[in-house]
Amino acid sequence: MNTVQPDDGYIKFACHLIPEKIEIPSSLFDPLNFWREEMWQKSFIGAYPDGIGFGNISVRIPNSDQFYISGSATGSLPELVQIHYPLVKKCDLLQNTIWCHGLIKASSESMSHAAIYSCNPEIGSVVHIHNRKLWEKNLNILPTTACEIEYGTPEMAYEIIRLMGLPETQNRKVFVMGGHTEGIVAFGKTVEEAARRILELEAD
Repeated sequence: MNTVQPDDGYIKFACHLIPEKIEIPSSLFDPLNFWREEMWQKSFIGAYPDGIGFGNISVRIPNSDQFYISGSATGSLPELVQIHYPLVKKCDLLQNTIWCHGLIKASSESMSHAAIYSCNPEIGSVVHIHNRKLWEKNLNILPTTACEIEYGTPEMAYEIIRLMGLPETQNRKVFVMGGHTEGIVAFGKTVEEAARRILELEAD
């Protein structure tokens, strides 16, 4: 069993990885990879000087609960290819466990993405970025998760589900992670819609 090891040194959830090469349909891969590169160019996705990556992006397989997500430790890479996007097949919040297929582990934020997808079958993409300025500007202005809840935990997933039930969250399609410094999450029917919700924050 492979496990995600976050920067604070302890395991937050179990990640069962089935190592295999997967093929992502171009209709999903092309916009996913395009907007991931756009986010990377703006330093919304990347890596800190100590090498720890931040930010991730996913796209849902239509009519399913499965999704492709940028893999763990890919934040420093300017360009990704298909092998960098594992497929999350299943997520169990109660067991604090995900199951994925691919050649690298899924992002440590996979459960947060899964929680968002579980709230609305029309959501097709999730974008999670880091930006200190936008985070401080929008903290407790936009819908915000409770500050005591850490990322990558079942508690964060359940908190996201609570937040997703708010009309403002559904309207704005973006929220702040109060307990995850710099973290902002957007979602939409398409990758473009989710990414543009992030870009709109710069214009506000």
